[in-house]
Amino acid sequence: MQPKYKRILLKLSGEALMGGDPYGINRETIDRIVAEIGAVARMGVEIGVVIGGGNIFRGIAPGAAGMDRATADYMGMLATVMNALALQDAMRRAGIAARVQSALNIEQVVEPYIRGKAIRYLEEGKIVIFAAGTGNPFFTTDTAAALRGSEIGAEIVVKATKVDGVYTADPMRDSAAQRFSRVSFDEAIGRQLKVMDATALTLCRDQKLPVNVCNIFKQDALRRVVSGEDEGTLVHV
Repeated sequence: MQPKYKRILLKLSGEALMGGDPYGINRETIDRIVAEIGAVARMGVEIGVVIGGGNIFRGIAPGAAGMDRATADYMGMLATVMNALALQDAMRRAGIAARVQSALNIEQVVEPYIRGKAIRYLEEGKIVIFAAGTGNPFFTTDTAAALRGSEIGAEIVVKATKVDGVYTADPMRDSAAQRFSRVSFDEAIGRQLKVMDATALTLCRDQKLPVNVCNIFKQDALRRVVSGEDEGTLVHV
C-alpha cells in the first residue's frame, strides 16, 4: 500500500516508554514501539521523532517541588536526551538506522540539532530523534514537535499516546465521552480539548500542519495513520 504521507513527525511522550512501570523505561514497551515505527519506515516513510521526558522526570518530581521553573525545564530536557539515546539503541538492536540530534549542545553524547543535516538523514532513510525539546525553558515537547515538524517539512504530526484519539471528555472518567474522528484547530483550541498545548496547536494551525492523535499501543495504528485510514483523531485547518 502506498503511504499518504512521505514524511512525518512522530511525537512520543516519555510516559509511553514506561509501560506498566511507575517511571523509567520498560524494555518490552520500547521494543514494541520500535517495531511499530520500523513497520512504517519500511513503507518508505521518512520519520522524525520528538520524545518527551516525563517517565524519567516523574521519578525526581518530588525533589523538584518548589524548584525554579527554568531549572526544572532544563532537567526535563536532559531527561529527553536519555530517552532519545534509549530509543536509538532499541532501533539499533532492531536493525533500524537512527540519529539523535539535541537542541542542547552535548556533543560528547549526541549531535547538535542542525536542520540541513536532519533533512539529509531523513532523505537517506534514517530516523531522526530530536531531543531536548526546543532547547528553551517554558516550551513543551508538544511545541517542539510542532516546531521540528514545520522545520523539516513534515506533512503531518502524529501524536502517539495511550488513548485512541481526542474525546469530548476524559474517557477514563466519563463513560459518555465521545471520540472525535476529525476536529478543526480552532475548535480544539476554543474547547480546550486535550490535544496539545495552545502554543503547539496554534503553530500547527498557522503552518497548515495537521495533527493526528492515535494510540501507539494499538497494533498497526501508526501504519493506518500514514496510509490515510480512519485512525484516531485528525486535527486539521
